[in-house]
Amino acid sequence: MHGDHDLGHTVAGWAGTTIAVTGCTVTAVALAAGSPTGLWLGGAVVVLAALATWLLHLAGWGKAGGPRPVARQHWRVRDASARRGHPDCLGCRMAGRRVTAASDVAAAAASDVAPAAPPVPDGRTAAGQPSLP
Repeated sequence: MHGDHDLGHTVAGWAGTTIAVTGCTVTAVALAAGSPTGLWLGGAVVVLAALATWLLHLAGWGKAGGPRPVARQHWRVRDASARRGHPDCLGCRMAGRRVTAASDVAAAAASDVAPAAPPVPDGRTAAGQPSLP
């Protein structure tokens, strides 16, 4: 359907979205019910969503900007480069993780070990090799 595009599906993205939708739902129900306490609670859950997403990103369950290699696009693949920080990433800068030069980015990418690609439905891995039974 979307071909070989990296849409950024990550644990951090899915968790943050789920928590944020829950917070918005609580806020909407509280607004309809006229409950100021519920409005504050819904707002707090939305703030919790942002915090959870940021912490998961810093733990390596998010992704850097831009597309990832095909073997690393599965949503359950951790991003080992998050420990050093991503270039031009506000969340990493807020945590004090800064990548300062393009050579640092290249060194970080070279040091990451890519996991085995998950098998695709036709029985082959993403690299086109037959998967073992």
